[in-house]
Amino acid sequence: MPKAIRAACALAVPLLAAGSVTISAGANAPSALAASPEGPARFDNFVYQGRSQEEVQSGPGEYRNPILPGYYPDPSITRVGETYYLVNSSFAHYPGLPIFASTDLVTWRQIGNAIGRPDQFDFAGLRSSRGMFAPDISWHRGRFYLVGTCVDCGGNFVMTASDVAGPWSDPTWLPFEGIDPSIYWEGERAFIVNNRAPTGTPLYEGHRAIWVQEFDWRAGKMVGEATQIVNGGVDLARKPVWIEGPHLLKREGFYYLIAAEGGTGDRHSEVVFRARSLRGPFTPWAGNPILSQRGLDPARPNPVTSAGHAKLVKTQTGQWWATFLATRPYEGDYYNIGRETFLLPVTWQDRWPRILPANQPIPLTVPRPDLPATATAAKPLAGDHAYRESFDGTGLGMEWIGLRTPHRPVYRLERGELLLQGTTALGDLSSAPAFVGRRQQHHDARISVDVRFLPVADGDRAGLAAVQSDKAYLFFGVLRRDGRAWIAALVRDGEASERLIASQPISGGSSTFTLALHAQGGRIRLGYTAEGKEHVLAENVDARFLSTKAAGGFVGTVIGPYAWRSEAR
Repeated sequence: MPKAIRAACALAVPLLAAGSVTISAGANAPSALAASPEGPARFDNFVYQGRSQEEVQSGPGEYRNPILPGYYPDPSITRVGETYYLVNSSFAHYPGLPIFASTDLVTWRQIGNAIGRPDQFDFAGLRSSRGMFAPDISWHRGRFYLVGTCVDCGGNFVMTASDVAGPWSDPTWLPFEGIDPSIYWEGERAFIVNNRAPTGTPLYEGHRAIWVQEFDWRAGKMVGEATQIVNGGVDLARKPVWIEGPHLLKREGFYYLIAAEGGTGDRHSEVVFRARSLRGPFTPWAGNPILSQRGLDPARPNPVTSAGHAKLVKTQTGQWWATFLATRPYEGDYYNIGRETFLLPVTWQDRWPRILPANQPIPLTVPRPDLPATATAAKPLAGDHAYRESFDGTGLGMEWIGLRTPHRPVYRLERGELLLQGTTALGDLSSAPAFVGRRQQHHDARISVDVRFLPVADGDRAGLAAVQSDKAYLFFGVLRRDGRAWIAALVRDGEASERLIASQPISGGSSTFTLALHAQGGRIRLGYTAEGKEHVLAENVDARFLSTKAAGGFVGTVIGPYAWRSEAR
């Protein structure tokens, strides 16, 4: 049967033109299917077009930072042969722990999600910034290992897989306190290093320590004593906070510990220690931090901030590189797209590693690694790019995520459409809402979708949702209110209830619409097409409530279809 959309989408294209990034409308005729008053919301032709805010172009032999723009924080990287693998935090989003592969460190493709079965972890009751913290990926004797922390849902764990794309095992829980474990392999022995409480009573808020303990990888359990190897951070007298994200490596007879220090805001940094013994004593480098953007002029062009949480990898050609997280504000300390994955070369001086000299801004264009360049990815992840999802497959691609573990399906695909029907509202922590979205990867992002829906009871709705957290989101779409159908926009910006910001009544019984959302920095424009006519619902909507600065937490904005009925039909 023909797909529902194309004529309406063609009318929306003028709202979606984004510089050189364009997607043309299809030519199929609209479907004859009509929305049912008892049926689910039907979505088609999800279009994303993104353009970077920085006027920077990479030249020949260069790559563009970030390598994974948008909500891809806490990167951990490993190399197996000539292939590199990377994993990010995903908190309470599902599926979770996205896995990427690359052969040149620059062009990445997602190959799986380590969490893809509802029985692996249960995120019910968790807010969006709880759940999966700081996973670490490694490889040993033909198996991949993931260690991480499920905050408020079990604690520290290890999972394994023979194929990095999955399936991954159920978690084996590890009996120690704290967060951010990583595995250091030395021959046939393994050691886990992580953030734990310091020995004795903490001296101040944010006082943490780094510990190491042996891990019996064959039995999947911790063995022997745990040893505190760093107390507080580089200089305890200065009360360093939130030492975390530790990784161990060995080079030229020294054990190196790198870790994040200073919290995940603009005081974030990466620091390094070294020792002759695995259990110390560890001495900090006198020139710490080895990476930070604190202290730079906030008014500098194209600022990158909050850099830290790094992991080093050695290439097959002998070079060293670091992946790390950082942010790109659109003004002040406001960014809606979350913490992103960056890449920089590592230099060694006097047997100490350095990612970036002090007071030097993180460059957005960098000479490529000395590795064979990979062809452009079929699904670009970095730079300006665009895509369309026509929902033609048997399931959504691995890039699509929702909120919390779904204990029953929240969507289905049918005849080239996405069908959503649920009774869990956004902000309700008890279960997973009927919401599926993609990460907003650009501050200049234009998203459109076709929706067919008839709201029956007050509160029924279907449309686009831009979700930063359970207390910070925007809904834009079809809504029944006061016994009448409307095109409406609602926001929740930390308040206990939603707030209506704009609405227009639906006339003529129309049930098919094209919704178009244009996010540009801290502003959003909302437009829609109905019965062949374009309308503007709202312009210059203040979207700073979707920023980490306003909403808090550790995630970024996810945008996609959402539907809710007061009672599922």
